[in-house]
Amino acid sequence: MDWSDWAVWVALAAILVVLFLYIRLMLKNVRLKQLADEANRLRREAEATEQRNRQLKQEMTSNIAHELKTPVSSIRGYLEILLSDKPVDDDRRRYFLERCYRQTLRLSDLIQDVSIINKLEESSDLFPRTEVDARTVADEAVADLADKAAAAAITLHNNLPPMPMQGNHELLYCIFRNLLENSVSYAGEGVDIVIETYEPPKVNTQPPSHSATHYYLHFYDTGKGVADEYLSRLFDRFVRIDSGRSRQNGGTGLGLSIVKHSVLFHGGEIYAKNRPEGGLEFFFSLKKM
Repeated sequence: MDWSDWAVWVALAAILVVLFLYIRLMLKNVRLKQLADEANRLRREAEATEQRNRQLKQEMTSNIAHELKTPVSSIRGYLEILLSDKPVDDDRRRYFLERCYRQTLRLSDLIQDVSIINKLEESSDLFPRTEVDARTVADEAVADLADKAAAAAITLHNNLPPMPMQGNHELLYCIFRNLLENSVSYAGEGVDIVIETYEPPKVNTQPPSHSATHYYLHFYDTGKGVADEYLSRLFDRFVRIDSGRSRQNGGTGLGLSIVKHSVLFHGGEIYAKNRPEGGLEFFFSLKKM
């Protein structure tokens, strides 16, 4: 092989090396572009999430201000009458004081509900998990609302079996209490309210033991239900199907939102629908451990 042949091979080798380096550089540039595109996508998603969170906080602040306005104005009006120079007889004085007291209870409930939601959204680790029986917690909520239910000829049925789990007592109580209060207040008189378990539908892709990790609960009333267009918004904050009646019954508009957040805290899901037989029903799950 003469010198010219070696020169050809060297030239070919050089071309291959250059081509290899060029391809490697192009692949690196493609990878860098992919990483840059991914970083931009994540940045846009973070900015969108941050914007959504700001919007939600602004909406919540506005809603809280709106909810505070009515009770504060009422208390102020009653106190101005009581503190005026005009004489007020004992019966009217007691009436005004009772109205003030009812409005302070409403303010207290609103502050408590807002505090729970804020903690769930921003510092859920502040809610400790302990050994708790969900059935026992449901019994507590049923007992606390027994008198209010009896006044409306409503019958409460807690058909849950013992349900030991790792959970937070306060949030479990919020689930059952708020669901019960919602039905007692709005389902109508003479209805039944039932808490029970149900078997989730079997899906071929799920292992046979998939239900071993969760409890599946069914809560329903035999009342009037709600309009279908409101079902998708039931768990939104400050949503009232009947705002006038909700305020009359002392609702804060946060109860079902707290229910959803509390179910999510316990590793479950929840959805609502109208019963074909009449009334509103909720299906939700709670993780055992």
